[in-house]
Amino acid sequence: MGLSSALATAMSGLRSTQAALSIISSNVANAQTPGYVAQNPNQIEVASGGFGSTVQTVGVSRQLDLFVQNQLRTETSTGAYTDQIANILGQLQSVYGTPGGSGTLETALNNFTSALQSLSNNSNSQSAQSVALSAAQTLAQNLNNTTKGIQTLRSNVEQDIGNSAAQANAAIAQIADLNSRLQGTDPSDPLAATLQDQRDNAINTLSKYVDIRVVSDSTNGVSVFTNSGIQLVGAGLASQFTFSSPGSLDATSLYNTNPTLSGVGQLNLKLSNGVSIDVVANNLLGSGQIAADLKLRDQTLVQAQTQVDQLAATMSSALSDQTTAGTAVTGPPAGFDVSTSGVLPGNTINLTYTDSSNVQRQIKVVNVTDPAALPLQNAAGANPTYVGVNFSLGMASVVTQLNSALGGAHLQFANPSGSTLRITDDGTSQATVNAASVTTTAQSLASGNPQLPVFTDGSTALYTGAITSTGSQMTGLAGRISVNPALVSDPTKLSTYSTSPPTAAGDATRPNFLFSQLTSATFSYSPTTGLGSAAQPFQGTVSSYLQQFISQQGNASTLATQLKQGQSVIVSTLQQKFNSTSGVNMDAEMSNLIQVQNTYAANAHIMSVVQSMMQTLLQANP
Repeated sequence: MGLSSALATAMSGLRSTQAALSIISSNVANAQTPGYVAQNPNQIEVASGGFGSTVQTVGVSRQLDLFVQNQLRTETSTGAYTDQIANILGQLQSVYGTPGGSGTLETALNNFTSALQSLSNNSNSQSAQSVALSAAQTLAQNLNNTTKGIQTLRSNVEQDIGNSAAQANAAIAQIADLNSRLQGTDPSDPLAATLQDQRDNAINTLSKYVDIRVVSDSTNGVSVFTNSGIQLVGAGLASQFTFSSPGSLDATSLYNTNPTLSGVGQLNLKLSNGVSIDVVANNLLGSGQIAADLKLRDQTLVQAQTQVDQLAATMSSALSDQTTAGTAVTGPPAGFDVSTSGVLPGNTINLTYTDSSNVQRQIKVVNVTDPAALPLQNAAGANPTYVGVNFSLGMASVVTQLNSALGGAHLQFANPSGSTLRITDDGTSQATVNAASVTTTAQSLASGNPQLPVFTDGSTALYTGAITSTGSQMTGLAGRISVNPALVSDPTKLSTYSTSPPTAAGDATRPNFLFSQLTSATFSYSPTTGLGSAAQPFQGTVSSYLQQFISQQGNASTLATQLKQGQSVIVSTLQQKFNSTSGVNMDAEMSNLIQVQNTYAANAHIMSVVQSMMQTLLQANP
């Protein structure tokens, strides 16, 4: 090796150590910068043409564990999902209040039943009547407030969907822009490393809102997909979420796949080719904050509203509905006669029959006067089965509708006279009619019966369970329920159930009935409440139903909090593991700095020795 070659080699060493020093400086300066990935110089050996070889720095490499990075993004999506679910369910518990505390539904119901019990012991007391009336008004107000709280949460979630979609769009646009800037660049280029850090940060941000899968390509670009397979970012491509919201939601604001019928904000994903996909209908998102918001808005909080609506409906019907057993008809064919007089929309005729397989089945024939709401839909295995019939068309039509709908069950319907409906078997011995009754809603305060329409839907409308094309009257009832204005004007009707003949002084028939209906009578509750199933609906008293769904919601909130905490540990552990590889290690950087310093000094010393040798050589050869 000649002296000039040695000098050139030392110079290359100095240049490489200078490059390494610059990278160490960058690492140290960005030690606390979020998303910064530590860099190492890429040094290669270069043949010098003689003895030995020189060194060359050809860019940098990022200290990155791709497997851990992908895991972290997946768990970040799940973490954002569980965090939002736990957050909203925790707020829902605040709406319900502390069990047993003042201002809760449970306390309001107990106060009302206690007031009715006191009224039973002193039915003529104006003071007891006023206390019972006030307790009923407080209960109605609590139901109103609970609905308001639930719908406020739904409205907040609706707003968050829009905000999250905007944030996701910003991240998608940034990823696409950085893809373009990185197109065809060498991954070891220091500028490329900086842009890759920025792109990774944008992808990490996106993973908070939607569940994603990232695929790298040979051009230093990435493609981003949802886990359902929809591409969000590609080579020169970028999708975009679009969200249009009606604003604040109420109990009747429900999702529908038909945008013209939907009462909530429509979230679509507009692909780069212009095609728009309904995110909810196509179940595009399985995790992330947006997925959590959609589940809360369209399922969790809707079910919570259904639970309080069912409470309001059952309570109203329990006090106002009268069920009259049918009159037996001797056969053959055998069956029952029921009177349809006074059957309001939503009122029912109740049938029990045994089929040819010796299975007892129940049918509820519902008066549905809106043709657009027919036929009624039943879940598989539903018991009872609901059949909608338009009673407003007259008895001849009612008979025709029922024979058409239930002829296959070997039941036969007829109208022997007036408003009487006869239900029998069809004479084939394939069915046996066991019982029939009709349930109607009391319309006056003094009908001669203990039933009393204590609560109304809004200011004056009776609650009958009416079904129309826009839905069930039960939907949102808890937000509209109020005490019957006629009863507010005349609280004595809490005791007086007949005016001709007048209710005897001290007669506690009505208070006893009202108290019994709310405390010991058993009712069946819709499986849409999340309790029971279509085949085996939850059954219990009004009080036990209230306790059951409050307990269910409390358990759900506790479980959500536990899942959030567990997921937080997973994300934190992965983040630490990722940082241990990709983050800046100050101890390692200081060690590298000492090595660079020593290497630089050694190369400089070589240059000094070569210079001295050259001077000696020149002096020896004047």
